[in-house]
Amino acid sequence: MEINLHRNDYLQVGVTSQKTMRLLPALGRKATQKVAVADNDGVITCFGMKKGEAIPVFKTLPGQKISRLELGGALGTPQEKIFIAAGSEVRGFTKKGKQFLSFEANLTESIKAMYISGADLFVCASYIYNHYCDCKDQDYYLSGDKINDIICLPVENLDHIAPVLACQDRVLRVLQGSELVYEVEVPGPPSVLELNNRDGGSQGGEVLYGTSDGKLGLIRITDTSSVNKWEVVNEKKRGGILCIDSFDILGDGVKEILVGRDDGTVEVYGLDSSNEPVLRFEHTLSESVTSIQGGCVGKESYEEILAATYTGWVTGLTSEPQQREVGPGEEIKMSRETQNKIAVLRADLEQLQMKVLQEREKYQQSSQSSKAVSTVPTFSVNDKFTLCQEDASYSLTLEVQTAIDNLLLQSDVPIDLLDVDKNSAVVSFSECDSSEPNGNFLLATYRCQANTTRLELKVRSIEGQYGILQAYITPRLQPKTCQVRQYQIKPLSLHQRTHSIEHDRPMNTLTLTGQFSFAEIHSWVVFCLPDVPEKTPAGDSVTFYFQNTFLSTQLECTYSKGQGNFKSDNISTISILKDVLSKEATKRKMNLNISYGNILWSPLFFSCLIPTGKVCPVKK
Repeated sequence: MEINLHRNDYLQVGVTSQKTMRLLPALGRKATQKVAVADNDGVITCFGMKKGEAIPVFKTLPGQKISRLELGGALGTPQEKIFIAAGSEVRGFTKKGKQFLSFEANLTESIKAMYISGADLFVCASYIYNHYCDCKDQDYYLSGDKINDIICLPVENLDHIAPVLACQDRVLRVLQGSELVYEVEVPGPPSVLELNNRDGGSQGGEVLYGTSDGKLGLIRITDTSSVNKWEVVNEKKRGGILCIDSFDILGDGVKEILVGRDDGTVEVYGLDSSNEPVLRFEHTLSESVTSIQGGCVGKESYEEILAATYTGWVTGLTSEPQQREVGPGEEIKMSRETQNKIAVLRADLEQLQMKVLQEREKYQQSSQSSKAVSTVPTFSVNDKFTLCQEDASYSLTLEVQTAIDNLLLQSDVPIDLLDVDKNSAVVSFSECDSSEPNGNFLLATYRCQANTTRLELKVRSIEGQYGILQAYITPRLQPKTCQVRQYQIKPLSLHQRTHSIEHDRPMNTLTLTGQFSFAEIHSWVVFCLPDVPEKTPAGDSVTFYFQNTFLSTQLECTYSKGQGNFKSDNISTISILKDVLSKEATKRKMNLNISYGNILWSPLFFSCLIPTGKVCPVKK
């Protein structure tokens, strides 16, 4: 069945974070629902729609940045209480806006993820998970890598609480109490989790996950193991998934899967006769979608998809028809409601134009005064620098809450800029003198077209050459100001974490021994390789596996206090590791004993270093 949806922009709030918009339960079967949305200014806005206008229910005062918004309430009752996480504090509000809870979690850092189930509160910082029941501490867990999201399986179907953590090292960690039960490997870094069908499916253990590289999957989690039911690969190279929901948009009794991505794409997936996902609808917004919900907001009896974007727009994709077709000679008279709506919009537009003219005149007068003092305007930048496995390149995505005027890229290491179809900015290059001690290898300026708030670039680095890539972002603001963002180009920048490697390949070995601690050698590995957690792992030793996205070679890193073993079927990888680790040890005035073993060549090819530092595959 074809899905026809039409866009309506309802309201704009401040810049929003991931999963900070929810729909309150409807009072009647076909009644419209209220919307609760929180922004980075610390403001919670709750509103409903009446005759095409957003009618506020309540609005809180500004405060600390809100990182999450969830709905809660007693189990078996409508989930209509609003809970927000700001800093390390959790606050609760009724649907009328009255605050009834202020709970300090006493975390050393801000809450990144939160989930509510009855009287149980689950919060996560970067590496720490905490469970509270009636605001009393219950369980604690320290994760091996950063936690991106958390969800809890429905307690109605289980005899215990089973939280699931989405971690950056490509695994879902299933907990019971403070103990890790088992880990579930997923094909990419999971960025969001949601219960399938909003209740976990027929048996309560079905979890939808989305990854930062754009993959979508469904996993059934049991007490002792997991079953991978299906997975949707990112063939169209869309953006990463930030939000998921389940909602019956077709009205056929079967809930579809709603997906919001960081490139502005909204997707609707249905299930075919074999329960495999099929894309039924997609729509592209101009900015990343931070939250997505299905419900009835604009008008009674018309279902719609509600999305919140990075700059704070709350947008609906409604099933209500927005246009009517007429035959030749026929006339359509606008309803009184439509006429009033157009009149209100025209009056608002004229008022805004007058306000802009007044503010411009005021600014011109103050700028000519000798006593005037300019204040630097602040603006938020949402950036992401990720390695793309398909073409062995880095994708740099920059999103600003206002239009971008220009972007300057500066690099002190050799990198190549690749073409991006979505990028309409005009690029120009400046000459660089890389022979100087602090010389540049790249200076490129992107001049953006009007109203461009999102820019996507692609660069490819050369392994063995490491340094810093800097982006200078200048928006269309007065007075002119810019923000600088730095991105580390690592020595083995084209390597990506993987769950396992082929141990039957011939491997070259590098062994390091010396008077170094576990934390010191871990910091050296973090410096050399991407996707390694900055926090020193628990235990006495650790093993990481990597794959080169350009050459498909592999690397195994095993290290502990006083010893490190590195194995790879690429001799260039071993050579780069030896050089970089030696330099890092020399900086700390530390002696290293370096030995090599099993220097073998692959039967298919071996890699050699040419004078420019580029890695070339050479067939044997």
